[in-house]
Amino acid sequence: MIARSASVAALLAGAGVLPALAQTAYNRVAFDAKSVDDVIKGLGLAKPVESADIVFTAPDIAENGAVVPIAVSSALAGVKRIAFLVEKNPTTLAGVFDFTDAVETAVSTRIKMGQTSDVLAVAMLADGRVLFAQKEIKVTLGGCGG
Repeated sequence: MIARSASVAALLAGAGVLPALAQTAYNRVAFDAKSVDDVIKGLGLAKPVESADIVFTAPDIAENGAVVPIAVSSALAGVKRIAFLVEKNPTTLAGVFDFTDAVETAVSTRIKMGQTSDVLAVAMLADGRVLFAQKEIKVTLGGCGG
């Protein structure tokens, strides 16, 4: 089984498929960005517009910034990607999740926050629109390098 998997990986790499997948999975410019505007630019997005169609759930107060639960969902058709941005974190982009039309557009995760900050859930749609919802989360015990 391992030999067979290695053969398939070699074929995909030879065909140039694996580097393309890795490129979409990790965008160094976006992840290294230090501000919301720089992340938006790094992801090559249009200016986001606030929308009630993006349902963002997060606590008002996070007792421990090392594990802050957040979730986002949307009933809009054509959501292809959702990103979480933490305005005052050393690395603004906390995560990016890709979707197909075959799945429900909803994700929940935990992020680290170093201090009280606005957190944005940014949805990128197939038609080029970029929508967001945001919430300020107060952190009582920092989690990013603190």
